Amino acid sequence: MDVYLDHNATTPVLPEVVGAMSVALSQPGNASSVHRYGRLVRRTIDDAREAVARLVGTCAGNVVFTSGGTEANNLALRGLGARTMVSAVEHESVLSAREDASLIPVDRNGRVDLDQLKILLTDSEPQTLVSVMFANNETGVIQPVSEVAALAHEYGALVHCDAIQAAGKLPVDMDALGVDMLTLSAHKLGGPQGVGALILRAGLDPEPLLRGGGQERRRRAGTENVPGIAGFGAAAIAALDTGRANGDIASLRDAMEQRLFDIAPDAVIHGGDVARLANTSCIGLSGVTGEMQVMTLDLAGVAVSAGSACSSGKVTPSHVLQAMGQDSDSAKCAIRVSLGRTTTPAEIDRFVDVWAEMARRRQSEPEARRSVA
Repeated sequence: MDVYLDHNATTPVLPEVVGAMSVALSQPGNASSVHRYGRLVRRTIDDAREAVARLVGTCAGNVVFTSGGTEANNLALRGLGARTMVSAVEHESVLSAREDASLIPVDRNGRVDLDQLKILLTDSEPQTLVSVMFANNETGVIQPVSEVAALAHEYGALVHCDAIQAAGKLPVDMDALGVDMLTLSAHKLGGPQGVGALILRAGLDPEPLLRGGGQERRRRAGTENVPGIAGFGAAAIAALDTGRANGDIASLRDAMEQRLFDIAPDAVIHGGDVARLANTSCIGLSGVTGEMQVMTLDLAGVAVSAGSACSSGKVTPSHVLQAMGQDSDSAKCAIRVSLGRTTTPAEIDRFVDVWAEMARRRQSEPEARRSVA
């Protein structure tokens, strides 16, 4: 049995998304052309923009389509020229966007330390940007975004929220969160890879990263990825209904974690003491590196990851877990298991069986054979 438990890296594309993209691929014309073929393509983009805007409770004119979440995050953090503060557990596309950014500490559960944020804001410049993700991609821990936004706005700062992992798993409403900018990525909610969006508060216009055309109201030059955008729109419509599926996924995830504790009482669920995404489990098994766990599971037909998919090629400790106070050895011994709408109890059984065998072997093998340099 092949088992896919890496939905936080990318979700399987939904059938309705494939359908929408197929229709878009069959349409000739450029959205910038004024003839009827161009107008038809423009309508496809406009319909998708309306769907994405509806997903986050805003107006279509506030949606800027990009090549993905990384570009959207870079546009948000680099487009305003403001002093920047980012939480220590952000995705690399946020941490790397501004090398001069100040880091906001988090507690042992990976949640932003609001007291430390207040200290940073007290000494901040008039124009400051605070960036805090909605839900962490490695642990699933949900951040107090609305509290962060309220505090930041007291000091006149703007707030950006990377909601890429939350969309499709939690209700996402820009007004309720109180943020000024928000980023999404289609392939995290059943859409295609290579398309995302930066959602802006009305009246906010960051300097574009790409110039040379009038697309996206001159916020992002370049001919639009029409099939990708159409698929993003279809995925956004599907993501509006998240409640029942998430309840079923949470039950599967919680039962799985309990079984792992029964097998290895010393196992750790990082961030397990606070609210998390229903589908995400960051599991630590001391003495067996995450890389070794991923490879062992893969050989048995089970796909998980050792942290963020964007950095999975690195054999380094998770910066997220280290920010949460874990030492280097503990941070190296974690895997991320992320479920999806299609995950079945039988697939969880298969994962637990393979993981249990790793845990049992750990007790009998020399330490040197359980680690990867």
